[in-house]
Amino acid sequence: MVEIKEAWPVFLGRLQRNAGPVAPSMGAFANHLLEAGYSPHTIKRSLLLAARFGHWLHSRGLCLQTLDQGCIERFLAHRRNQGWVEGNGASGNLRRLLAFLQPEGHPSAPPPTAPTAIEQIQGAFSKHMVQERGVGLAWSEECLFFVHRFLHARFGEGPIQLDEIQVTDIHGFLAREAHRYHPGRTRGAVAAMRGFFKWLYACGEMSRDLSNAVPKVPVWRHATLPKSLKSQEVELLLRSCRRDTAMGRRDYAILLLLARLGLRAHEVAALTLDDIEWDTPAILVRGKGGRQDRLPLPRDVGAAVAAYLRSDRPHCSTRAVFIRSKAPIRGFTDSSGICRVVRRALVQADLHPPRRGAHLLRHSLACTLLERGANLPEIGEILRHRNLATTGIYAKVDLGSLMPLAQPWPQAGGAR
Repeated sequence: MVEIKEAWPVFLGRLQRNAGPVAPSMGAFANHLLEAGYSPHTIKRSLLLAARFGHWLHSRGLCLQTLDQGCIERFLAHRRNQGWVEGNGASGNLRRLLAFLQPEGHPSAPPPTAPTAIEQIQGAFSKHMVQERGVGLAWSEECLFFVHRFLHARFGEGPIQLDEIQVTDIHGFLAREAHRYHPGRTRGAVAAMRGFFKWLYACGEMSRDLSNAVPKVPVWRHATLPKSLKSQEVELLLRSCRRDTAMGRRDYAILLLLARLGLRAHEVAALTLDDIEWDTPAILVRGKGGRQDRLPLPRDVGAAVAAYLRSDRPHCSTRAVFIRSKAPIRGFTDSSGICRVVRRALVQADLHPPRRGAHLLRHSLACTLLERGANLPEIGEILRHRNLATTGIYAKVDLGSLMPLAQPWPQAGGAR
């Protein structure tokens, strides 16, 4: 790779003359941004901002060893007071510079602060869930989210006295959460709180087991129909992808995995190059709860993924199959990016279903299979359901099987 310092000697040299303590690292920082996939225009803007920041540090007698987030905030405030507008990305660019300099040992990282009482409890509970119960990371983080909200609402910044928690505190907290979230997530809050109080009692942190005092959420199983697209709409969605662009071909491969195999969003995000067996062909899917399944790779899905890997996937060190289209060049960190791909495709196809996430295509696959004669155990096997009751929700959309069960509407004056 041609170094930025060699490609832009005049520009970089001019900046380094007034960049103070940041000057020696600017060339390496530019190469770092280039390797991360940032455009030359963005790199130039970042270098210009870094030079201004370095000049400000030098004018105040500050060195890299004292550099921290507070310096960044004071610098940006100084620029605003001078009438300069650095743009919305200025803070992020400087944090990126700070993160780059720290591994080189230039600035001393701020001393770690002692964890708060709430953070100590969260850390111990997280260790219990992950190491002892084998809970997945996503559910562990969800539980910690509700635990933090409850403890902060009950004790604020004051001391944590767990034995002072009353049943009314639990009921009041969950009542407030029920107004904030849909019933499904409120049920998650109930499960998190129940597990949290069971753990507190088991490890001796509380003298009473309040888990039974956590109320249940009235969420009736199968109370709603699964939100899905018709098979014609799924094909329209796939055709709407702009396959004349690199991002469009990537999105097309992602949508095929969701639509043809019924993968969950986080399963697509977690796919690595080592998970694809081209000779078989098959893929290894890492599902919920650490479960791994080996699935056959359909011809059209394999062709789309192979086309993306051959021509469009950026060169990078990560082993993730699908890479972000914008810098920094890396894989999707969670399911939200995959859901954005689906929402963007729905807009392009002018489809407006009530649900717009990646799970929409999983439901659509199940409903299409049902229409084509597959039974519920077969659908559950394809979707990798551990419990057939989970697949039972699709029985409500099987109109052909439900029609004979419908009783005729009583006529006026007819038999009672």
